[in-house]
Amino acid sequence: QVQLVESGGGWVQTGGSLRLSCAASGGTFSSLAMGWFRQAPGKERQLVAAISWSGVTRHYVDSAKGRFTISRDNDKNTAYLVMDNLKPEDTAVYFCAAATSVLQAEYVEKWDFWGRGTQVTVSS
Repeated sequence: QVQLVESGGGWVQTGGSLRLSCAASGGTFSSLAMGWFRQAPGKERQLVAAISWSGVTRHYVDSAKGRFTISRDNDKNTAYLVMDNLKPEDTAVYFCAAATSVLQAEYVEKWDFWGRGTQVTVSS
């Protein structure tokens, strides 16, 4: 049973940066695709970024391209999301997820394991 724990959320001003971390335990981290989702009030959970087990394949939502970077350190069993040039519309609860494949990453139902989320608030 894989467990995921997010950290690194907080409050930042527009244009600021945050690095989210997702620590995994209870499974073979290096074999798992990892993803970051976010959910704002009144909206559905949305894929922000995903990365394959090898780190070769990466996906980003259009609004995150050029600003967010997903990465992983398999030696530390940890995935990261570096968020630069944050905007108020990035405000949401950010969730870490894991699955056996990065295919169809945009579908919430595909992901097998979830963290509990961390709040990111970007003020004007």
